[in-house]
Amino acid sequence: MNNKDLAKNVLELVGGEQNISGLTHCATRLRFVLKDDGKANLKELNQLEGVLKAQNSGGQVQIIIGAKVDAVYNEVKNLTSDRLENSEESAASSGSKKKRNPFNAVLETIAGIFTPILPALVGCGMIKCFATVMAALGWLEGSGFMVIINMIGDLIFYFLPFFLAVSAAHKFKTNPYLAVALAAGLMHPTILNAAAQIAETGVSTVDFLGMPILLMKYSSSVIPIILAVWIMSYLYPLVNRVIPKFLQVLLTPMIVLFIMVPLELIVFGPVGSHIGDWLTNGINSLFSTAGVLAGAILGFFKPIMVMFGMHYAIMPIQIQQVATLGATVLIPTALAANLAQAGAAFGVFVLTKNKTMKSAAGSSGITALFGITEPAIYGVTLKYKRPFFAACLAGGIVGGFYSLVHTTANAIALPGLLALGTYTADRYIYVIIGCIAAVVLAFVFTLIAGIKEDTDGSPSQKTSGTVNTDQSNAVASTVQSEKSILNDTSSSNMLIVSPMTGEIKPISEVEDQAFAQELMGKGIAIVPTEGKVYAPFDGVVEALYRTKHAIGLKANNGVEILIHIGVDTVSLKGKYFNAHIKQGETIQAGDLLVEFDPDGIRSAGYNTITSIVVTNMQQYGDVLTTANSGPIRESEALIKLIP
Repeated sequence: MNNKDLAKNVLELVGGEQNISGLTHCATRLRFVLKDDGKANLKELNQLEGVLKAQNSGGQVQIIIGAKVDAVYNEVKNLTSDRLENSEESAASSGSKKKRNPFNAVLETIAGIFTPILPALVGCGMIKCFATVMAALGWLEGSGFMVIINMIGDLIFYFLPFFLAVSAAHKFKTNPYLAVALAAGLMHPTILNAAAQIAETGVSTVDFLGMPILLMKYSSSVIPIILAVWIMSYLYPLVNRVIPKFLQVLLTPMIVLFIMVPLELIVFGPVGSHIGDWLTNGINSLFSTAGVLAGAILGFFKPIMVMFGMHYAIMPIQIQQVATLGATVLIPTALAANLAQAGAAFGVFVLTKNKTMKSAAGSSGITALFGITEPAIYGVTLKYKRPFFAACLAGGIVGGFYSLVHTTANAIALPGLLALGTYTADRYIYVIIGCIAAVVLAFVFTLIAGIKEDTDGSPSQKTSGTVNTDQSNAVASTVQSEKSILNDTSSSNMLIVSPMTGEIKPISEVEDQAFAQELMGKGIAIVPTEGKVYAPFDGVVEALYRTKHAIGLKANNGVEILIHIGVDTVSLKGKYFNAHIKQGETIQAGDLLVEFDPDGIRSAGYNTITSIVVTNMQQYGDVLTTANSGPIRESEALIKLIP
């Protein structure tokens, strides 16, 4: 499925653009703030091609896409841009606020403000890493080139209030240009220069109508501008309601600035700065007094925070530490956790006998080395559970070690190998030792824990299991017996018969990674020789896509399967397909579900290979196939489920 089609399907399954009140994205996931979370179909989103996982967490519906999230995000914005913007303004102006858990609301607000500025944060951070390495090697020292490179690395921290003003204005649905004006009030030379000269002049305040304005440096502050923009989001519409419409364009901005700029300098600036300093010093004190324990806890729980999208909750503290102290003690624990997930993925690579999973484990492990862990977590380690917690344990151990040797990071960058130049410790060799230890410990712990006894139905040692040939032939000779076994929940095993006639192929040969890597579920593929899909059991049609190329079925005994005809055939928009059933309809084994034209599909340039996967495989001890190749007819035994 291409990015545009994926964006269309995502929009439909989150309840349509009218249900969206906010949308951001991070390195791997789309983050929707919905007016009604109940309208989001998480079950179908999780089954969507190209989606690793969909979940409701931190006040957001998070759809984990992976490396191509930016492209999908752009497609979503292209499909909604003007209407989404208008719907957001309408929601804001009507004052309709979605009721949420206060903790989730704060978490969602923080993520909504900081995720849009991540490209600038990471970009400047990586430039800072490059500059640090150059300085350590003594290259071009004192040259104009290094002056400019250092300037680029420091850009976001010198002008952080401006970045946050724009992002916060979009988050709080208020005028972004007035928000930038508030940031300019904090950054004006009148304030900055006077603050820098306090030691010389002895003047630390400016009188404003009898109220003192403290002279402070706000260039790297986080909280003051966010508080100011938040308050302005309420003041602006209030002033607008009071001023006559024909005077609003003249008076409203003037009154808002006249109130807000002094207010932020007298109240929000000092209060926000003190809160930021308190949080920064508090974290440093925690790491000074109980550093090993604090580092171990953060190193262990970082992947769990990533799962729930909560890792952005500590982003403001990290930025504040780098901005005010020049370094943060938090990012090294994330480095330990990320590299540990890479080590666990490499452990699965060694243990698994399944070629598809071996490929997924190897590629996602390499990705995790460079700071992107979602493919490793969702595609590999969490799937087997034991490797995931083996990585958590290794991350905790190394996180504690990093705290013991006072490891810090002097830039905000993805915690991975490319950013190693931004880390310091009592001795730099300790940073390298920690990196190696995280990978090796997680790798060894995974080998020790193994993946054989995985409880989610996908143990790697069994992924290529094949039913005894005599048993398969015997069952295939009695179709009615197969149907009764499938519908008998007391059977020691259950069989799913083939819904079509064709040639069996391993699921790994499907040219769609969502199926080939078994992200959608375990199963088998068939190249059809005739264009008919039959019901493999008695049950109900849980999903029938409008393009009729994919059907979700649920058997009376709870087995859920997805039949996906062809690769990227959603792009055909239903051409060459004819459905004989509707969503929600009850079916009986042998019913004709869909007819399609294989020759027409192939002539249009699409592969007809059909994926048949068990989507609730976590409920079974194993999902085996009766054969990995060869011809098969409709109603012959295809998949065996082990309870």
